[in-house]
Amino acid sequence: MEKVADIERPDADILVVDDTAANLHLLVRLLAEHGYKVRPSINGRLALTAAQISPPDLILLDVMMPDMDGYEVCQHLKADERTRDIPVIFISALGDTLDKVRAFTIGGVDYITKPFQTEEVLARIRTHLTIRRLQQELQAQNRQLAQKNAELEEALANVKTLSGLLPICANCKKIRDDNGYWQNVEIYIRDHSDASLSHGICPDCMVTLYPDIYEEAEPAD
Repeated sequence: MEKVADIERPDADILVVDDTAANLHLLVRLLAEHGYKVRPSINGRLALTAAQISPPDLILLDVMMPDMDGYEVCQHLKADERTRDIPVIFISALGDTLDKVRAFTIGGVDYITKPFQTEEVLARIRTHLTIRRLQQELQAQNRQLAQKNAELEEALANVKTLSGLLPICANCKKIRDDNGYWQNVEIYIRDHSDASLSHGICPDCMVTLYPDIYEEAEPAD
């Protein structure tokens, strides 16, 4: 059988938590044989510390442990920003439906009942490592897209904002653009801002251009 996980994630880091030495040894050996990097932990408190210092790609978590059981460990993991997204697979001798429901309610992604089958454990690990990898890729793409959108908005804002020193002809009042061409003021403003222009004639120009009309409109003394 082809080992999909070994091809996709040969360096996957898995934290295995179980207070029973025989179970812990069995899982560590199984995962190591399939190319995973395995970190064993004999209790919940040590597991939390290990996960916080160096977050693994996945956690196999026993339920029935002294001092701090697997449910409590999972709750602490999900409450911590550093570890909340790590997939947690519960592995326990408790097979009651309520136990499984509780595991999923507090954030577990899967539940394996002991005694487990080797191929089942490996298949579930492969599945959740693949899902996690796809989630991370999607998150990375979303971050890149958000950054590009922000850069585009900033660029558009800069293009549509008049700023800096504008070279203006002292005679005809044209403006020299960034490419060295001289443009009418209204064309330059249209291309470099969001302003809309309308045209009219001021009173001084009215006198100069249409003196007859202006004199007719002038009230008599």
